[in-house]
Amino acid sequence: MINEVLPLLEVALNAFIVYFILLVLMKLVGKHEISQLTFFDFIVAITIGSIAASVTVDHELPLSHALTSMIIWAGLTFLLDFISQKSLRARKLLQGEPTIVVQNGKILEKNMAKMRYNLNDLLMQLRSKSVFNLSEVEFAIAEPNGELSVLLKSQDRPLTPKDCGLGTGYEGLPAELIVDGDIIEENLKEVGLSKEWLYGELRRRGIADESHVTFASLETDGTLYVATRQDDPEHLQKVED
Repeated sequence: MINEVLPLLEVALNAFIVYFILLVLMKLVGKHEISQLTFFDFIVAITIGSIAASVTVDHELPLSHALTSMIIWAGLTFLLDFISQKSLRARKLLQGEPTIVVQNGKILEKNMAKMRYNLNDLLMQLRSKSVFNLSEVEFAIAEPNGELSVLLKSQDRPLTPKDCGLGTGYEGLPAELIVDGDIIEENLKEVGLSKEWLYGELRRRGIADESHVTFASLETDGTLYVATRQDDPEHLQKVED
């Protein structure tokens, strides 16, 4: 019985250690959105994840060897990121640089060939940005992370209030006051309000206390949005002061 339990305990201990080592390494390396990862970042993430998975279940792979390998990979990534921040030339070499693939509605085939970027890829990414007519594109730029940035010709862009000579007011960001039943006191202080005011607003809406609220926020125009924990749409309220 003991002989059967010990391997399981070893797996559990390795998984526990590796999990927190990964957490620390990713914090040190830095965080990016998945869409912002370069191909090299993606490969590094997969490699470190593969090492972590292997050491968790492979009893023959020493934990110290796996941790050393993970630390080296993360350390090299951190070092190269640091060098890239300090040197434009190194950044271009390590991370690549944007490449123009469409200019004034014309496809730049030489640039696409250098990137091994085909027409199907281009059209698919244009469609994903709701662009179905190449003649409307002023510039399309392939970013180092594989994303396509598109600038439409001025006559094909949607109208904005500025185009119509209309002024707009400041919008800003709503202040989160309650999240999952907990009052965010820092945000209350930042907008110059008190818990007493918030409780009064909740009672005015027939809500006993914050424990019944999933989310509440104060918009910059003074509108208080309150969503209760009940799923019935009748309990989603947006009441103006």
